[in-house]
Amino acid sequence: MGASGIGIWQLVIVLVIVLLLFGTKRLRNLGGDLGNAFKGFKNAISDDDKSMKDQQSIGTMDDQTPPGSPTESSKEKQTV
Repeated sequence: MGASGIGIWQLVIVLVIVLLLFGTKRLRNLGGDLGNAFKGFKNAISDDDKSMKDQQSIGTMDDQTPPGSPTESSKEKQTV
């Protein structure tokens, strides 16, 4: 590879050094924690999307009043 590229052997050396520094147990725990963080983030995003869709569907239901039914402005006029 060129001067700016990282070769396979360089990656292997870095991985061996990381294994020696942190150990397998610590790396396994770190991987599990990272996976749980991604799952939590993904769940939060999907929950937010669901709530946005629910709010939009409620908003469109409010906009669609059946014909012949009083609107909010006519209700306000009746109470005044």
